[in-house]
Amino acid sequence: MMNIQAITLSQYNARIRNALAAAPDLQGQWVLAETSDVAVRRGHCYLELVEKQAETGTTIAKVSAAIWANTFAALNARFQAVTGSAFGTGMKVMVRVNANFHEQFGLKVIITDINPEFTLGDMARQRNEILNRLQREGLIERNRQLPWPDVPQRIAVVSAAGAAGYGDFMNQLASNPYGLKFYTCLFQAMMQGVNTVPSVLSALQRIEEVIDLFDCVVIIRGGGSTTDLNSFDNYDLAARIARFSIPVIVGIGHERDVTVLDYVAAMRVKTPTAAAEWLIGRGSNALAHLTELRNAVVTTARDMLARSREQLAYYTSFIPAAARRIVDTSRLRLNNLTQAIPVAVNSRLSNERTRLGHDVELMQNAIATHVERQQLRLTALTDKVTLLSPQNTLNRGYALVKRGDKFVTDAHHLSPGDIITIQMRDGEVVAQSVNN
Repeated sequence: MMNIQAITLSQYNARIRNALAAAPDLQGQWVLAETSDVAVRRGHCYLELVEKQAETGTTIAKVSAAIWANTFAALNARFQAVTGSAFGTGMKVMVRVNANFHEQFGLKVIITDINPEFTLGDMARQRNEILNRLQREGLIERNRQLPWPDVPQRIAVVSAAGAAGYGDFMNQLASNPYGLKFYTCLFQAMMQGVNTVPSVLSALQRIEEVIDLFDCVVIIRGGGSTTDLNSFDNYDLAARIARFSIPVIVGIGHERDVTVLDYVAAMRVKTPTAAAEWLIGRGSNALAHLTELRNAVVTTARDMLARSREQLAYYTSFIPAAARRIVDTSRLRLNNLTQAIPVAVNSRLSNERTRLGHDVELMQNAIATHVERQQLRLTALTDKVTLLSPQNTLNRGYALVKRGDKFVTDAHHLSPGDIITIQMRDGEVVAQSVNN
């Protein structure tokens, strides 16, 4: 067996610590980096310093850092006075650091100074450029202006299938205390790494193809490092969400994390659970409104019923008296009519008698006139008949010829030998016709 000389890990780490302490170029060195996962606890500021590749935006270097409380308060105040912003995540900074290696806790750089003139880093500048472009193109408020259903229940979810955030979201919806039913469909996507943007865009495209089936889209992602959120500061993804035809809810970080998507989404929440709570809250508000309407209907119905009972009681007490007044008024009117009828009848009879006498006189005059006219006409007709009578014709020298009992008016109607009777003024002569 080989004779290998080994030391303990703590001894090895101690050598690293001593080597760092003996390297003057690792102490008091100014470093350019971006801040990530900035958190202040008990006055101390803990963060990560990161370096990203300019072309792809991927992280190529990362180190844990800290600013102790006795230094951080002054540095943060000076930084905020110069930049107008508190020291936080997503800023490109120039910091003076000392390398510190602890056998138990590993490497950490201690920040002793900050150059506030070197303010916002590439992440913040890129975000501002994207937001400014979206603002110029009128996209910032576009998705937020879409109308929401009263109760959005049909939900398209963009998330990683096995993500804890997705499980929290689904459990929160299923266990809501109001018994609300939500219908979800998962459109899987990668929520971290270089494939995040094309994966989420693909999921949104699949949703768009069946858009009529959903009320809204929820894009959720659980916790993780702030550097994992870099992919969501992307113009193409933000513009796609801004132009989406139904409202989009974004819950892809912690409360302290803000991405470009948060500015363009119809609703920004801090976590997947908060997204579920928002949907449940909207449903519970609708239920509360329905309850208010139900109570208002019940109250109105009760008020109307109470008023109706009051009116009924009033009418119940009013009707007998009103009926008596009506009967008394009708009886008085009947008496008046009873007294007025004989007078009216007598007056009417008198008027009718006068009218009848006048009509009789007119009829008598009309009859007398008609009789006189008819008598004159009859006299004229008698004279005419007398004038045109056969006897007067005979008296004027004419004769009537008959064959049998029929008068003959044309000689061609007689045949030779016919016996005819010739009637004259003073008698008749029988004769026999001869040839014409």
